[in-house]
Amino acid sequence: MTELSPENKSFKDPLTRSPFYFPADRDTEFLQRDELRSVRIGLELLKAELIQREQGMRSTIVVFGSARLQESAATREILQLAEVAAAGRPNDSSCQQQAALARRQHNFPIYYDVAREFNRFVSSSCHVDGRCDYVIVTVGGSGAMEAADREAADAHAKYFGLNMTLPHEQYLNPYITPELSFPFRYFTIGKLRFMIRSKALSAFPGGLRTLDELFETLTLLQTTKTANVTIVLVGRGFGERLIKWQILMESRLISQSDLQLFHYAETSQEAWSLIGRHNGVPAS
Repeated sequence: MTELSPENKSFKDPLTRSPFYFPADRDTEFLQRDELRSVRIGLELLKAELIQREQGMRSTIVVFGSARLQESAATREILQLAEVAAAGRPNDSSCQQQAALARRQHNFPIYYDVAREFNRFVSSSCHVDGRCDYVIVTVGGSGAMEAADREAADAHAKYFGLNMTLPHEQYLNPYITPELSFPFRYFTIGKLRFMIRSKALSAFPGGLRTLDELFETLTLLQTTKTANVTIVLVGRGFGERLIKWQILMESRLISQSDLQLFHYAETSQEAWSLIGRHNGVPAS
């Protein structure tokens, strides 16, 4: 409970000296009431906005991808353990499934490396002479986000972390800048914050959350609720297996022009070149 101000303590009226007698904006229990949801939403949006403005961040690039992407050394160890277990229990379907899963996951470390290298291009191209354009923004978690933040930390570049409060996988990677990391209670506000000042969305292979952010951005572009956001999907092979865009177009569920809302890239250089070309950034 917030301590009373000296002027309140001087009052003789016992009510004014009550621990319940202090301004509403300092009453944390009151601010947690359901009726104050709109106030909390506004505060979440405004806090990150003001600090982003104070830091001189004029534009950003959002990096999304699975929190489960790992470096090759980690997936190699998991694969070795899974294959040993599967070899020792050839009739155990669970062990065989785990080994098959580990083999598939062993193909994904390339995306961790691409995410690191991508941020190396961005940081070296856009974080010079005090400029704060094209600042990398992630949720500050593990996997693809960790790879991006890791490279930004190595380059001593600014980067923004918008972390959602989750019941699981609530994890801040060790490379995130503490003063530029913000927890978000509401997914809607966190996603809105991602889009403000965003010039590009770089989507690496990921799960439901990555797809949610991708499709929301595509919808905003399709309906002209936002503009000038370059969407780059890293990994054509994975992306085309995951989403059958051609079927949607052939069924007239989307238009041919909708396929121009995004681009594929296989390498960090290709991804950065696409973003730079669409935003007038000289090639590095």
